[in-house]
Amino acid sequence: MAGLSDEAGSGPSGGEKEEVFRLKGVVKWFDPSKGYGFIVAAGGEGDILIHSTCLREAGHATAREGATIECDVVRRPKGLQALKLIHIDESTATARQPPPTQTPAGDFVRAAVKWFNRGRGFGFLTRGENTDDIFIHMETLRRCGMGELVPGQRVQVSFASSVKGLLAIEVRPDPEN
Repeated sequence: MAGLSDEAGSGPSGGEKEEVFRLKGVVKWFDPSKGYGFIVAAGGEGDILIHSTCLREAGHATAREGATIECDVVRRPKGLQALKLIHIDESTATARQPPPTQTPAGDFVRAAVKWFNRGRGFGFLTRGENTDDIFIHMETLRRCGMGELVPGQRVQVSFASSVKGLLAIEVRPDPEN
């Protein structure tokens, strides 16, 4: 629905009006601790940045991955940004999985981030050569108050054995970093 009335006010250069248009998409990820996330536009227009203020104005605290969102959008120099949430359909959101059957593996141990892909929502930790990698999910990071991991970063991790391998249960910054 391109060409909606301009509700955005002045554009980036002060006097220009920004074109506001309506798009639908699916939540790629949203991090409440950072206060923003991204929606993948259904028509291939690119990712749409969505701030927590946009969600709060519509009465929502967060947006679950996979939820379908319809919003008014504006194109800014850094890309698309949601201005107003029109509708959110939580029925399409990723189902919250119960934790897999786990066998505790012990106390916190030091590990390093092997790799982590925020867009995919997971990564792996390593305790060193000839050890099994430890899977870590974005939800575990969020639950433990951490928002981002970078390769080589040292962390303390408590993990368990699951049917798919080792799984991070809790993670915290390594005090010796």
